This record gives sequence, structure tokens and C-alpha cells, in this order.
Amino acid sequence: MAQIGTDLQAAKAYLEAGNVVGIPTETVYGLAGNALNPDAVLSIFRVKNRPSFDPLIVHTDSLSKLSQFVTHIPDAARLLAEACWPGPLTLLLPRRASIPDLVTSGLPSVAVRIPNHPLTLRLLASLDFPLAAPSANPFGYISPTTAAHVADQLGDQIPYILDGGPAQVGLESTIVGFDEAIPTIYRLGGMAPQLIESLIGPVAIRTHSTSNPQAPGMLSSHYAPRKPLVLLQPGTSPPPGHRTAALAFRHPFGGLSDAHQRVLSPTGDLAEAAKNLFAALRSLDALDVDIIYAELLPNLGLGQAMNDRLRRASVQP
Repeated sequence: MAQIGTDLQAAKAYLEAGNVVGIPTETVYGLAGNALNPDAVLSIFRVKNRPSFDPLIVHTDSLSKLSQFVTHIPDAARLLAEACWPGPLTLLLPRRASIPDLVTSGLPSVAVRIPNHPLTLRLLASLDFPLAAPSANPFGYISPTTAAHVADQLGDQIPYILDGGPAQVGLESTIVGFDEAIPTIYRLGGMAPQLIESLIGPVAIRTHSTSNPQAPGMLSSHYAPRKPLVLLQPGTSPPPGHRTAALAFRHPFGGLSDAHQRVLSPTGDLAEAAKNLFAALRSLDALDVDIIYAELLPNLGLGQAMNDRLRRASVQP
């Protein structure tokens, strides 16, 4: 079973030996391995049971290090990087040959970001290589926001989980690419499109792919609990039932016990709701119920990303 702790030297030693470990970020916990080592990358896919056509995100700690694994940075990408890193933003950039095909699923661009977590930034600064790190959960399941979530699901397959406390954003990073006529958001996430547009102007949003995704996290069925998830429009209620659970934005639903529902933010704070989303879904999924209902959120700012996750969690493969 994986050891959970804050020993950076232990995490570093495992990574340098080609192992994969759990790491904290501000978005969700990642399953990290040496991005330049094909065997370590293959271990990430194996542990997650992730399809090889779904590319990974490469993490580093400094904008200056990007030249080691990308060929160039478009002006709009550099502007975003300088304004938003460290932070919940991933950029798709043309890759160097040093990045294995397995990391990018053979695509010409690599997804890169600098995470905003002090422990992981110190770890990255101590390493001679970047880390490939998708979310540390079985492929398709709810992303982990605590070290305990990682241990519950993958603890018997990895040696170490670096514990950085609960994730402060709670949604995966927003992914932006630059190959289209205008910059394109390929995954909604912890950085709102409005903020990105305030920095670089209009962007397109293209977030779903049933196969052959161009960026991580684009598959149409993803982030899903084991129980069936049914979406509710704001202001509507789930049918009552003792084997029913529900996820609400601001106010609890009538007709359901408190034990069978979770409220994301009583004050209507979208950032608080995002932080609580995946943990609440996990909690409901662990109940002895047959179905989970989830209320959609206001479709603005982080609400767009949360609704994206809920819609894909409700799609049955």
C-alpha cells in the first residue's frame, strides 16, 4: 500500500528510479512520472488503465524550462503563461523530439503547465526532468482532490503519495491551444474563459471528442461516478426516494434526507462549489443508493467547467 507523507526526497527518489507517485496540485491530485522516460509514462497509463490515445499533461516549475521540450511559444501563449502561471492553465505547444510519442499520443503538440502548489513546485525544481501527470484516479472516474482519494483508488499500485492537503481549485486546468485561426479552449477548467479573453482577446471553445482527442480530458464520457448520474436543471428537484442521492448548488432539496445530499456552496460561490464538486460526488457515490441527481450550476465562469464535468459524468459509455 502506498505511503502517504510530505517527504520530498522520498518522492524524488521514486521518480528518479522510474516509478510513478501521487502529487498534489491546486487543481486535482496527479499521477506523476518522468515525462522523458517512456517506461515511466507507460506505467502511468497502466496504473490508470488509461487509453493510449488520450494524451498527458507535462508539468514543470519554470517558464524558462519550456525550451527543453517545446520548439517555440506563440505570442498569445507566452502572454497567458506570464500572466497566469503558476496556475490552473495548460497550453498546447509544439513539442520537441525529447517528449515521447506516448505522452502526446503521437500529436505534434504537448500539453504543458506550471502547477500552483508549493510542495510540487519544490519537487519539480529538484528534478532534472518534467513530470507527466494526469489525474490520479482510474480512467474515467471522479478526479481526486485529497491524498486519501488517491490511496483509496490507486494505493495498491504506487509506492508513494505526496500529501499537500485538499486541492484548492478542485477542477482540472483549462487547456488552450493555438493551431486554429484564433486560440481555442479544448477543455474548460479552473481558469474561466472570460479571464483568458481579457488577456488575449476572443477564444473558441471546442471541448468534446468521442475519439482521437487533440488534448487531455476531451473524451465525451469522463469524470463519472459508479452510480448513474442524472442532471437537473436549476430550480428543479429530484423525485423523492430512500435510494436516491442528490447534489445541489446552493440549497438542499426537500424530500431527501440530509445524509443523502450534498450542497456545494450555501452562499452561491462558484469557486467554493468547484473546490467541493469532486469530493461531493465521491461521497454520494459511496452511499447505498441506486441513482444520483445533480443540479446544473449557473453557466458562467467556473460554472461552465463544472457543468461540463457533470454532463460528461452523466454520459454512459
